[in-house]
Amino acid sequence: MRKLIIFLALFMLLFLGACSDDQEKNAEDSESKENAVTEKDQTNNKNTFPLTGVKTDQSVNNRITSVMINNHRKARPQSGLSKADIVFEILAEGRITRLMAMYQSELPDVAGPVRSAREYYFELANGYDSLYIYHGAANFVNDMIRNRGIEHLDGAHYDNDGHLFKRESFRKPPHNSYLQFGTVYEMAEQNGYDSTQTYEPLPFTTEEEAKNITGDPAANVKIDYSGKSLKYVVEYVYDEDNETYTRFSDGKKTVELNSEEPVTTDNIFIVETEHHVIDDAGRREIDITSGGDACLIQKGKIRHVQWENRDGRIIPVQDGRPVEFVRGKTWINIIPTDPGMSKSVTVSND
Repeated sequence: MRKLIIFLALFMLLFLGACSDDQEKNAEDSESKENAVTEKDQTNNKNTFPLTGVKTDQSVNNRITSVMINNHRKARPQSGLSKADIVFEILAEGRITRLMAMYQSELPDVAGPVRSAREYYFELANGYDSLYIYHGAANFVNDMIRNRGIEHLDGAHYDNDGHLFKRESFRKPPHNSYLQFGTVYEMAEQNGYDSTQTYEPLPFTTEEEAKNITGDPAANVKIDYSGKSLKYVVEYVYDEDNETYTRFSDGKKTVELNSEEPVTTDNIFIVETEHHVIDDAGRREIDITSGGDACLIQKGKIRHVQWENRDGRIIPVQDGRPVEFVRGKTWINIIPTDPGMSKSVTVSND
């Protein structure tokens, strides 16, 4: 009887071991199949979002939309910046910047507050063949927009219609005009503009190339737009885990108004160029065509490069060749040559 019990016990151990091996094998087979499916899905992602370099199986032919976003202290936090593929940050009047957020791969429900147009912004928007959206402008700027054939939607013509633009009560004008993004393409078509477009992607690295980016350490980047006094400083802080930079204005984290989601970027492209004040209101003329000194910050590293305007797009170059962005979002900070990069930009590994 004792021998029978021992025999049965051994049999059960062998049986359970075989079951365990089968389960492990099935799990391995399942994991292999999942990996194979993932690799197949990645292979099938034949389309590329032109402003981020991200691969997708979705259609990528919706038209780029460039929206003027207010960056006055009374307009912060803004709405929709976390969805933008590229954000240009440039001085308007005084020492406060204005933003132009370019949307294509992701579209927010609401963007804003929306502010007025400037020549250098609409020329940049036109260089990317995008629809340019703003709220109001000086008469001479509106004349330039019409005369140069800039395809645009002006919030002054739709002020508080509740369909394309809405004035919110929690802020005072001019810091309360918000674009209702779901109607943009509809209104574009009503104005005779295309809502679809195909684009050549910007230059991007592969994932493997991105791992091998070299340069000096750049964990913290500060850009002083104030000149001699420290009144307005942009800061980017590197997150090693996510390999992205979180943006700050005047020491406060840039976040979405409703969700408080931080605004992050994968590329920081700082461009130095000539700025000239052209009238008593402090409006500027800014050179966005001649090229010059720049720096490109990615993956916790900084490289000193040049910038060029090629076919209307501002890109980094070195030895005459384009320097590639890493896949993801980009902030392009344009700064004056006076005081220049050496006095305006501080980079550290803290």
